[in-house]
Amino acid sequence: MNADVIIVGAGPTGLMLAAELRLAGVRPLVLERQPHRRDTPKAGGLGGQILELLRYRGLLARFEAACTDPIPAPRFPFGGVHLDLTQLADPPLHALPLPQQLLERLLDERAGELGADVRRGHEVTAVSQDEAAVTVDVRGPDGPYRINAQHLVGCDGARSRVRDWAGIGFPGTVYPEVNRLAQVTLPDTVTVLGNGDLDVPGFGTIHAGFTRTDHGLFGCGSSPGSPNVSLYTIEDENTEYDDDIPMTVTELQDSIRRVLGAELPVGEAHRLSRFTFKARHAERYRHGRILLAGDAAHLFPATGVALNAGMLDAVNLAWKLAADIHGHAPTGLLDTYHTERHHAGARTMLHTRAQVALRRGHDPAAEALREVFQELLTDEQPLRRMGALVAGTDIRYPMPGTHPHPLTGTFAPNLPLHTDQGMTSVADLLHPARPILLDLADRPELREIAQEWGQRVDIHTAKTDQRPADALLIRPDAHIAWAATLDEPTDTATPALREALSDWFGTPSAARA
Repeated sequence: MNADVIIVGAGPTGLMLAAELRLAGVRPLVLERQPHRRDTPKAGGLGGQILELLRYRGLLARFEAACTDPIPAPRFPFGGVHLDLTQLADPPLHALPLPQQLLERLLDERAGELGADVRRGHEVTAVSQDEAAVTVDVRGPDGPYRINAQHLVGCDGARSRVRDWAGIGFPGTVYPEVNRLAQVTLPDTVTVLGNGDLDVPGFGTIHAGFTRTDHGLFGCGSSPGSPNVSLYTIEDENTEYDDDIPMTVTELQDSIRRVLGAELPVGEAHRLSRFTFKARHAERYRHGRILLAGDAAHLFPATGVALNAGMLDAVNLAWKLAADIHGHAPTGLLDTYHTERHHAGARTMLHTRAQVALRRGHDPAAEALREVFQELLTDEQPLRRMGALVAGTDIRYPMPGTHPHPLTGTFAPNLPLHTDQGMTSVADLLHPARPILLDLADRPELREIAQEWGQRVDIHTAKTDQRPADALLIRPDAHIAWAATLDEPTDTATPALREALSDWFGTPSAARA
């Protein structure tokens, strides 16, 4: 084999997957047809559960340090209204203002530090598979060549050729909307008022947030301490745009003029991006040895969710691919990638399609719906629920077992831990991306069971101030595979733990030896 896993596409999903595979001891090869990282602005930041996952890999501080803009208050657009989480002391949704070009550079550096092979200017021209391997034809700078690997993952975006070669359907809806987003400075003739409103000469006041007209939607907003103002337009168009051709300031101003019927002077542009909305979901994320992740697997009709979903796909998939390549994956492990992440994709599709319904209505009934929805979001419980839905923190993967603990399938909480070596946390323990058995109640019989998987599962004993369970079995993707209830009897806890270890991590190491 030329590589263990071939990854097609060096966007955020592909680079995250490459880094995770290297942590698991696998040799990935990333093939990217573009010769250089793209400068075309796309996503403007990260948000949701992926931020906590980066914390669990020890990377969040590094990514935060790279931000050039202040981290914004937790207030997010949702289908023409807003989720204003600023009233919550512990909001369920956060964002990190990190332009995609910078994000890709950081992920590229991370993958390189771990030893991943990333080849730019290498275009995949054909893919085939059999029971033993995937074969890939590539056109590189020095001519064509052929390579093979045990698995191939298509991270090659919305127009994925890998998805087509695998014969995976991609049903859905294309909405006749063109969205233009910019971060710009404004000339002195435009006044940004203290509440975020804009005072425009010859026009008057444009309120912060969204302004709906007969010709579309205009949005504006600013963050305290930042010289930039965010501008946003939505228009119904049937124009096909090439994503590789960047938007210009003139195009933005023309769109603002059509939507508002007024001129809005613009200064220096720090971000200009254009995108359309589609709701598409791959029928399956796996066909044999070919798998899909990121935009190749799902397209959502709202902003701020694609990077979160794609990078979490990568984290879920990496350790499962590694287990298969290392020869200790239990039967059906790779199939759980589709089961779990297709479920997560469906949840994201649910709320982004709801946003379509909220934002596209133009009659009084639609305005009433938005007003009622916004009123509901003044109450804490629905606000938290919606924030968790958008963040992806409400996802609970289906887990095997007759009576699973309420924590199984959920993202492990970042418990502060007291150990003999001092203070640590769940996040610190997961930096190496290895599964852990966390004994929180000094249960030696549970540790003894886990020792049979000692080559693959790290065992830690600790105490925490508010113990949610006697013990937690945590997968490399930070999801809980099993938990012992408080004071659970040994005669139920030990067989359940053994079953969970076998379900997720295969035959015990001692038995294999």
